[in-house]
Amino acid sequence: MFYQNLLKPILFQFDPESAHHLATSFFHISQKVPFFHQTLASIFEYQSSRLSQEVAGIHFPNPVGLAAGFDKTAELFPSFIHMGFGSVEVGTITAKEQPGNEKPRLFRYGKEKALINRMGFNNPGADQVAGILKLQTKKGVRGINAGKSKITPLEESVSDYVYSFQKLVPYADYAVVNVSSPNTPGLRSLQSKDALTELITGIKKGFDGKFPIPLFLKFAPDLSLQELNENLELCLSLKLDGVILTNTTLDKSSLGEGPHQEGGLSGNPLFEKSLSFVSTAYQILKGKIPIIGVGGIDSGAKALKMFEAGANLIQIYTGYIYEGPFLPRTINSYLDRHMAKNNIKNIAEIVGINSRVK
Repeated sequence: MFYQNLLKPILFQFDPESAHHLATSFFHISQKVPFFHQTLASIFEYQSSRLSQEVAGIHFPNPVGLAAGFDKTAELFPSFIHMGFGSVEVGTITAKEQPGNEKPRLFRYGKEKALINRMGFNNPGADQVAGILKLQTKKGVRGINAGKSKITPLEESVSDYVYSFQKLVPYADYAVVNVSSPNTPGLRSLQSKDALTELITGIKKGFDGKFPIPLFLKFAPDLSLQELNENLELCLSLKLDGVILTNTTLDKSSLGEGPHQEGGLSGNPLFEKSLSFVSTAYQILKGKIPIIGVGGIDSGAKALKMFEAGANLIQIYTGYIYEGPFLPRTINSYLDRHMAKNNIKNIAEIVGINSRVK
C-alpha cells in the first residue's frame, strides 16, 4: 500500500520518463550503500521450490522476469535481480550509441493501465554496456536484448546484431533478437520469413555457426496468425532456443477514439492478444522450445492464465509501473498458493494445461 498510496501519486506527478529517471536515480545512489542488495532481497524476494525450474538449460529460481526496456543501460541489474525477479533482461542494446527519439516519447493511459512509448532504443551502445557489465558482480539470470541501430541500413542488419552480441554475450545467460519494436523504421520487416532466415543464419555464422548461449526471438503482436505460424515453424527449423511473445502493439483501438500518440502500446489492453499468441505458439511448438509470455501481466491471476496457455516464463514491465515493486512477490506467492492448494509440485506442471485440452 505504500507504493499505491504514497509513492505512486508522487511519481505520477512527473511525466513518465522523468518519473522513471527519478526512481532509477535512487537505485544508483543506494547501490553505494553496504548491504543494500541484502535489504532488497529480504523485502521483495519470495522463495519456493515449486517456482524453481530449468528452461533452455538455465536455472530460474522463479518464473517472473523483468522485461527489456526498463534497464536500458544494464546499470540497474545488480539491484533489480534482488527485487523478487527470477531474471532481468537488459536492453534493448544496439551496436551504436543512440539517443532515441525526441521527447516526449513515453505516455501514460492511467484508466487503461497502459503506456505508449516511442523511445527508439535509447541506449549507450554495445561497447559501453559491455564495460558496465564487466564491472558488475553477476548474481542471478541476466538476459541481453539486442536491436538494430537506427542508422544502420537494413541490408547491414546482420553485422549490426553480430557486433552487439559479440560484445555482450560473455555477460549473459541468454540473448534476444529484437525485430519487433515499432519505433525503429523498417525493423519489423525483419520478421518476414526470408529476412528472418537471413538474419538468424547470419548471426549464427558470426559465431562460427553455433551461438554460445540460448538465443530467443521476440515477436510483435501485430502479426497475422499465418505470419505467426510461419515464424514459429521457422524458429524450429533454425533451431532457435525459444520465443518471446509479445512486444508492444500498434493497435490503439482499445483506447477508444483517437487520435492517439504514435508508438507501441503496452499494458493491460495487450494481455488478451499476448495470451492468444502464447496459446497458439504452444500448440505449434508442442514444448520443443520454451515460450516467454509478456504483455499486460499485472496480477497473479493473469500470470496463471499465461502459464496455463503455454508460457514457461513470464515478464512484466508496464504492470510493474502501475502496481509497484511488490508485483513480482505478489505473483510468485499467488502461483505458489495455487500450486499448494492443488497439489502441484512444480510450475512446469501448469504450462499449457488450457492449450492442451483444445
